[in-house]
Amino acid sequence: MLERISGSLLDPDALYASNIELFHSPDLQGLNLVMGFTGFADAGHVVKQINAELLDSLDAQPVAVFDADQLIDYRSRRPHLSFVEDHIEDYQEPRLALYRLVDGLGKPFLLLAGFEPDLQWERFARAVVNIVEKLDVNLVTWIHSIPMPVPHTRPVGVTVHGNRPELIEGISVWKPTVEVPAAVGHILELRLVEAGRNVAGYVIHVPHYLAEAEYPTAAVAGLEYLGAAASLMLPTDRLRESGREVSRQIAEQIEASEEVQQVVSRLETRYDEKADGMVRRSLLANENDELPDADDLGAAVEAYLARENPGQ
Repeated sequence: MLERISGSLLDPDALYASNIELFHSPDLQGLNLVMGFTGFADAGHVVKQINAELLDSLDAQPVAVFDADQLIDYRSRRPHLSFVEDHIEDYQEPRLALYRLVDGLGKPFLLLAGFEPDLQWERFARAVVNIVEKLDVNLVTWIHSIPMPVPHTRPVGVTVHGNRPELIEGISVWKPTVEVPAAVGHILELRLVEAGRNVAGYVIHVPHYLAEAEYPTAAVAGLEYLGAAASLMLPTDRLRESGREVSRQIAEQIEASEEVQQVVSRLETRYDEKADGMVRRSLLANENDELPDADDLGAAVEAYLARENPGQ
């Protein structure tokens, strides 16, 4: 009888090519790791903005690059390129890589950023856990975002999960029991916890009516939470400036629609009612102060995913 096997039989370390000299450098030992994967439920394009800001603003050295051909279903997620008059150029090759970065105070850290794999999740998870163990990563933090019925006029909310209580208590005030679609970050968190590694995941709450556009304010909040958890000074100036411009545009659109004004007003009232007092409950609680079930919670997320991934 075959023994039950968890994960892929294929060698996980064959999923990536590493910068040998840098990978085995003592300077990479014991750093904190930040993870962000694009392609799933990235409401407000929060992960996309965070990855771009970190890679564009900070000195990034590739440590390992994953083999996209083994991890992507190209027919369901086709890369883009440019057709210029009579030739093709600017092929946007899918990229998922581990980088060494240095924050604003000169502190090094690791960033695993790029597309969420379509295939071989367990093998990919084993590869990441192996890297974390080889580099003796101190803390793994990862981030994603979901649409929520909250107003943009109030502080950006977050739900934190993982095995570090000190990073959850006092921040993550909403602790439901629900069933939601899995992301590869969730699988990584499970496998990292099983391996005894420190991990914390951050879910940024994006107003549902802004979920399909870039919402820099939510990306700023994500960077602040990640920076606080890993004791890093992460760049936010450009996103803050973009956020001010987006906020101005939102205000103009709301001013032009009485119907939208009423929607935002109701969300503000509900938010303020739930936030008032010493003990805060879920901003999604209904009129009887009961937490929603999985169907209620997932409705907005499923609707958003249906728009993002038609035909899947």
